[in-house]
Amino acid sequence: MLKQSLLYLSESPAAKKVVTGTPLSRKLAQRFVAGDTLDDAIEAARVLNAAGLSVSLDFLGESVATREEADEAAEMAIRTLEAIAAQGIDGNISLKPTQLGLDIDEEMCRRNVERVLQRARELGDGEGEIFVRLDMESTAYTERTIALVEELRDSGFRNVGTVLQSYLHRTPADVERLIALGTRVRLVKGAYKEPDEVAFPDKADTDRKYVEEMERLLQAGTYPAIATHDEEIIRHARRFAWDNSIPKESFEFQMLYGIRRDLQTRLREEGYNVRVYVPFGDSWYPYLMRRLAERPANVLFMAGSILRESKVQRFARPAALGAGLLVGALAGLVMRPRRHRRP
Repeated sequence: MLKQSLLYLSESPAAKKVVTGTPLSRKLAQRFVAGDTLDDAIEAARVLNAAGLSVSLDFLGESVATREEADEAAEMAIRTLEAIAAQGIDGNISLKPTQLGLDIDEEMCRRNVERVLQRARELGDGEGEIFVRLDMESTAYTERTIALVEELRDSGFRNVGTVLQSYLHRTPADVERLIALGTRVRLVKGAYKEPDEVAFPDKADTDRKYVEEMERLLQAGTYPAIATHDEEIIRHARRFAWDNSIPKESFEFQMLYGIRRDLQTRLREEGYNVRVYVPFGDSWYPYLMRRLAERPANVLFMAGSILRESKVQRFARPAALGAGLLVGALAGLVMRPRRHRRP
């Protein structure tokens, strides 16, 4: 019920007006979203780069309804690439295929992605092309996204990769498929609500498969990205790399903007490559609501993350309190009795 209620709120103009008009909720969003504009994202990237952290910029937005919206999303991706190159940012970009029109016309989506990849190729410095990662969405898009990456690689684009989710039963086979393809993989646990026949319902199984797939990618993958805030898994990755003489420069850890900044800094100080996923755009409201709908416990995880930073962040405890208050406000919107108009 909570999932459906949060999805309802994500599409409700009235709820959006209430939540986005509340200074507390917008301040919380600023913790996890770099800002509304590309300039905001570049400034956040510059600060992260100064701390030795690379970035992956993502203009917020998911499935679009029109070809014009898909074309506009491709243009924004290109502008983001141009800003990265012009400002000398150590970073790349992430794209959602549905944002570039996958649900409207697969061929149009491919053309849009090719436009972005071609510009990324042109803007590359002497060390290579700018990398573009196709984000993974629900299982409705898993096969189509992987197949799109294969087609793009066959067309000569080497600066494209994607994401795999450890909670899907199919992922071990997809790991081997992408290793053979020689493309870069970001490994995540997965947050979408999926039926038991396609995904593990228990966290223990998801974590176990994550570790198995992570080990395989560290051994045979092409510069894999270990995307997790789970300290036990991170410790396991470090031990596994050490025990198997896997150099630190052959993989990277990835974390979300605003979450476990203390851990990001510590790993970088230990010599590991760390990339921060930096979302931006004025669609932060549905972004946060959908993340909560995918797994409502995410907000508690965010609050806990802030509290864990409290020793090095003075504002951590107030921000965590803000997260709890926002949850309370959302619960009030969901549970508040609706007034029915008289006929």
